[in-house]
Amino acid sequence: PEGSLIIALGNEDALGEYSCTPYNSLGTAGPSPVTRVLLKAPPAFLERPKEEYFQEVGRELLIPCSAQGDPPPAISWAKVGRGLQARAQVDNSSSLILRPLTKEAHGRWECTASNAVARVATSTHVYVLGTSPHVVTNVSVVPLPKGANVSWEPGFDGGYLQRFSVWYTPLAKRPDRTHHDWVSLAVPVGAAYLLVPGLQPQTQYQFSVLAQNKLGSGPFSEIVLSAPEGLPTTPAAPRLPPTEMPQLLSPPRGLVAVRTPRGVLLHWDPPELVPETLDGYVLEGRQGSQGWEVLDRVAAGTEAQLLVPGLIKDVLYEFRLVALAGSYVSDPSNTANVSTSGLEVYPSRTQL
Repeated sequence: PEGSLIIALGNEDALGEYSCTPYNSLGTAGPSPVTRVLLKAPPAFLERPKEEYFQEVGRELLIPCSAQGDPPPAISWAKVGRGLQARAQVDNSSSLILRPLTKEAHGRWECTASNAVARVATSTHVYVLGTSPHVVTNVSVVPLPKGANVSWEPGFDGGYLQRFSVWYTPLAKRPDRTHHDWVSLAVPVGAAYLLVPGLQPQTQYQFSVLAQNKLGSGPFSEIVLSAPEGLPTTPAAPRLPPTEMPQLLSPPRGLVAVRTPRGVLLHWDPPELVPETLDGYVLEGRQGSQGWEVLDRVAAGTEAQLLVPGLIKDVLYEFRLVALAGSYVSDPSNTANVSTSGLEVYPSRTQL
């Protein structure tokens, strides 16, 4: 506006006291009260964190960040995305302290410096080594005739080679079968996609992807439903199947693999539906992409646990059970995964 003073360059030459004196042909009523121009500086980083930090889980990680300004800026740290603010510590020099370093600390961290003039930020990426893999993201399913092409973006591998498996199951059950296990297919090493063959036409399927390394499995990805060709896929929670005709012999339930000092112990619940006396179970197992093999037969149907024989150290195994009753053979149970990394004692039997 007319009569305003514009300071084009804010430097030390502009510092001082100013007053405004209005006047016209009749004179002036005097100057305005004095106003003082002060020079303030926005925050500027003196020390920035490196772009990346790699550290083993359980250890300590110290990440520096300092800044200056007028007035002196306040410095804060926050994790981008899922936060660990409540667990983050900052020392007297504004450095971030992650102690002990956990798997959840993996990701991008941001250091912010702010004062009355401005707010500036810098960031770094923390890689936590020695953990199970992180969840895969952006799972996509492209329906094909009698199949589907599943792709995804791998998460961080935890510092070890990771392998993937694609899990799928029909969204709705067929009338002639009441039990549909999730079927898993191993993915070739290094690939982030898999063609799933042999699917029923005009049938929706649920898909999920699991990452595994030598320390164990990461979380399952979000469940994605296949859709008719030409329509996008959408994340969705699994839907409960409709009530159908009862099955004569249902599979064993709740199979769990537990690491013990004596080796890998499996325990489970018996089938819910048994047409006559339960004769026993057949244990099947496999490594990676190999085919399922029969490992052992639990002699009695009254058994509900088994110490798995003949395992090899530092291997990721999958196990499942089949129930036997007279001439009936059930569908396989759910799959239980376990790693023998670090186990020292194994029953002496034929290896898988």
